[in-house]
Amino acid sequence: MIDQHIDQHRVTSGPEAHASALAAPAVASPAVARVRLRITRRGRGVLAVLGALPIVAGAFAFGLNGGGAVASGESSDVRFQYVTVRAGESLWSLAEDIAPGSDPRDVVSDLLSLNQLSSAGLEPGQRLAVPSEYELAR
Repeated sequence: MIDQHIDQHRVTSGPEAHASALAAPAVASPAVARVRLRITRRGRGVLAVLGALPIVAGAFAFGLNGGGAVASGESSDVRFQYVTVRAGESLWSLAEDIAPGSDPRDVVSDLLSLNQLSSAGLEPGQRLAVPSEYELAR
């Protein structure tokens, strides 16, 4: 029986042998078995973490930026008094006129931040908002 099996196959060499070996399989099986992929417990955990990662990152980013600005229809009760700068006035002299009992450095700092001034230089005719905590004596 072994001799018959050997006799049925032809042995060739060279490029024809390689081409024929690639073209026809040596053993033909009637049914191809499908391999079912199984995910282990660790694999399910990894997939769950990878799936949840974008959601967690988005929620974190939203939480950081979510409380930034809140719009409301109510108007603010903050009131300002305005003063017009005269020729020759500086922030220091203006601070002494506005709040004679306060430290001029604090008043100058408040005026700079409230009016968003980049420097202490003033121009005649410029209007400055004065915080309501200071009584305007002018």
